[in-house]
Amino acid sequence: MEAFLVTMIVAATPLLLAATGELVAERSGVLNLGVEGMMLLGAVAAFAVALSTGSLAAGFVAGAAAGAGAAALFALVALGFTANQAATGLALAIFGTGVSGLIGQGYVGNAIDPLGPLVAADSLPDHWLARVALGRDAMVYVAIGIAVAVWIYLTRTRSGLKLRAIGDDAESAHAVGLRVLPSRCAAVLFGGACAGLAGAYLSLAYTPLWGENMTAGRGWIALALVVFAGWGPIRVIFGAYLFAAASLAQFYGGALGLSIPSQFLSMTPYLATILALVVISAARRGGAAPAMLGLPFRPTR
Repeated sequence: MEAFLVTMIVAATPLLLAATGELVAERSGVLNLGVEGMMLLGAVAAFAVALSTGSLAAGFVAGAAAGAGAAALFALVALGFTANQAATGLALAIFGTGVSGLIGQGYVGNAIDPLGPLVAADSLPDHWLARVALGRDAMVYVAIGIAVAVWIYLTRTRSGLKLRAIGDDAESAHAVGLRVLPSRCAAVLFGGACAGLAGAYLSLAYTPLWGENMTAGRGWIALALVVFAGWGPIRVIFGAYLFAAASLAQFYGGALGLSIPSQFLSMTPYLATILALVVISAARRGGAAPAMLGLPFRPTR
């Protein structure tokens, strides 16, 4: 049980980072489907910088910067030129996949020392719960902290309430003097930085090496996780751990002696994603979505 919980916490961290960033972008009314591409760009940038400098901190900064840079490109096209957001996001996902594979060709086969635990094992209380909760690397706690901070920002601050107002009715928000496009651009950049951090976590901590398409669809799961959580940051935390637990079925099914084909177990996280979206639609929880989600905004004055 302890090993399962540790693995689940680590596997949930990139999902939580990417989903939290995308949630902020969608709360502003912007749908960015390029999370997968931003994660891959963040992963390759982080690994390249960490390998060349020997600094994992520099790698994480580079990963966040790469994700934000890709998000800036999306913002220019989708917000600046009011292009279709869904099509632009899909193009970014394809672009990020191709560019990351090209850049990462020279790093295949290299490995680095992974991000270590924040608290040394010999300093922890001799109890399995303490080892699970306190013996993780710093990014596990950073991811949870970011989600909680986003919840506070969206529900307890004036600027967060303004961002939600922009996502629900951009025209009215613009009419009362709110800066719609700058706010949306900032939200998209934040989402890109979080996606880049998620990719950096994969290449620097989860599997400390670079491999082409190493995100393995996690960006798409993060997108579904935002819907699953009803656009709520706290529910994103629980959803990330739930989806991570589902993704581990393929590894622990055989160990438990379950005679289930491995191909079916590999499908588990994606089946869970589809089932979650179906249940939400049936329960009509989708009403929590920002009213302007995916719709372009063209200021009239």
